[in-house]
Amino acid sequence: MARNLLFLFSDQHSARVAGCYGDPLAETPALDRLAADGVTFDAAYCPSPICTPSRMSTMTARHPHRSGVWGNQDVLHSGLPTFAHSLGAAGLEPVLVGRLHSVGPDQLLGYSSREVGDHHANWTGVPRVDMGDLEGTASPDRRSLRNSGAGQSAYEVKDEDVTEAALARLDTLAGEIASGRRERFAMTVGFMLPHAPFVAREEDFRRFEGRVGPATPRSPANEHPWLAAWRKATGSEDVSEAEELRARAAYYALVASLDRMIGRILDRLDELGLAHDTLVVYASDHGEQIGAHGQWWKHTFFEESVRVPTIMRWPAGLPKGERRTQVVNLVDLTQTMLDAVGAPLLPEADGVSFLEVARNGAAPWLDQTFSEYSHGSRFDWGVPGTSQNRMIRSGRYKLCYYHGYRPQLFDLVDDPTEERDLAGDPRYAAVQAALTREVLRGWNPADIERHIEANIPGKALLSDWAKTSRPPSRHMWQMRPEHNRLDAAE
Repeated sequence: MARNLLFLFSDQHSARVAGCYGDPLAETPALDRLAADGVTFDAAYCPSPICTPSRMSTMTARHPHRSGVWGNQDVLHSGLPTFAHSLGAAGLEPVLVGRLHSVGPDQLLGYSSREVGDHHANWTGVPRVDMGDLEGTASPDRRSLRNSGAGQSAYEVKDEDVTEAALARLDTLAGEIASGRRERFAMTVGFMLPHAPFVAREEDFRRFEGRVGPATPRSPANEHPWLAAWRKATGSEDVSEAEELRARAAYYALVASLDRMIGRILDRLDELGLAHDTLVVYASDHGEQIGAHGQWWKHTFFEESVRVPTIMRWPAGLPKGERRTQVVNLVDLTQTMLDAVGAPLLPEADGVSFLEVARNGAAPWLDQTFSEYSHGSRFDWGVPGTSQNRMIRSGRYKLCYYHGYRPQLFDLVDDPTEERDLAGDPRYAAVQAALTREVLRGWNPADIERHIEANIPGKALLSDWAKTSRPPSRHMWQMRPEHNRLDAAE
């Protein structure tokens, strides 16, 4: 059993943009060191390629259709037990520093204490934070590409505050352990980076400018109709080469900045003598496409969007420098972390602990998982109408189901960049039929649409209530417009 847990959870980090995942341009020495000293998972997926649903699924070890959180404005029912509740039940007094992205009155979700907080209000319906010169650039919006490059994002400023708070809390925890007032600790550090805006400090940006080329593969001529509709809805159909290269360079710079912060936290853990029996886990809530397949941001089931980095280091309990190809999910990671520290596994969960797989690559495991992206007719951003989309990764194959559209099928062994859609190919008819049955097992698109649509009036009422009542928000980091600037743009 691991004595301590340190969970480092970033936002929108594509697994492919890291040295330990094979990117020769990425500057990630801290993550590379973590991977060299631990176990790296090469086929880890998010439960949903969008922030709040993925994070709430990770908290509950339940996929979105069972957590009830489909979009960033959905509230997780406070009666559902979470990862933090389990840690607390085991006596670990879990602390959260930084991002949670929970909507509604419960801003702890089982954590015993919280520092720094989120940058946005707890409620929908109240005015959004003012991002000054970078207004609109954090969303799937063309302004995110147009206004990119060198400058400063409030998200990076916030993460710097999160890092300082995490270092201070580690010092406090170490002191309490040394004095006998505490035996163990569990801390989650929630980062914003490398989430858009695609704006990074000039020194970092200039190191990647001109070195990060255009994305590949490009958008195909026979693009899937849902994906084409998504590009149209986000205004990203005709992205210029200058915009693409600038945004991609900035993204690499943001990853480098995040890695430096993680490195400082890992160094402090070493200095305090806590590293040997602490399980350190790094993961991200979803990926970022940065132009691959002509797509930006997340929301799709391409590997850049839905596959996430997942690294575990525990010198006292896990092997060093090993990799795992098993297909896992963040809902499984939740159960795995609880398993490792001896906390009760979450009941009625979809996730299954893969701790034995982390220990031994030959341990039995079902190489299959899912990811979901569904929205109703009233949504901040999405294709017109409603969407009920679900992905299954099973062994070497991935099937993407889009209700009302044709599916996609990829062989990720022979075609890791997903350039050859095998759906409709008679040679793969049996595979397509089997995966279609499996992706729809216990997941009914019509029921999901009815459920989401039925919730719209209630969500609208809560939004109107907040707009009128202006309830106070708690656990907030105060973002100011001047935190955001763009030094130069096209």
